[in-house]
Amino acid sequence: MTLLNLAQSLTRTWAQQAQQHARRNAMIALTECTQRRAEREEVERYLADRETARAVRSAPHEHTVSLHA
Repeated sequence: MTLLNLAQSLTRTWAQQAQQHARRNAMIALTECTQRRAEREEVERYLADRETARAVRSAPHEHTVSLHA
């Protein structure tokens, strides 16, 4: 194997390994982002439900009288 062939082989191997590492990092980041989004949406739903419950509790209760006999 000539020095040029060795350099080409090492360069190719390095490029493939770098690409695989970058893909792995991207998959890990995507998983993390997905988990954080799910947690954020869960908290938003919880807070919205609490706000709705509080609004229902604090709403004035009107007493109505039926005018139908």
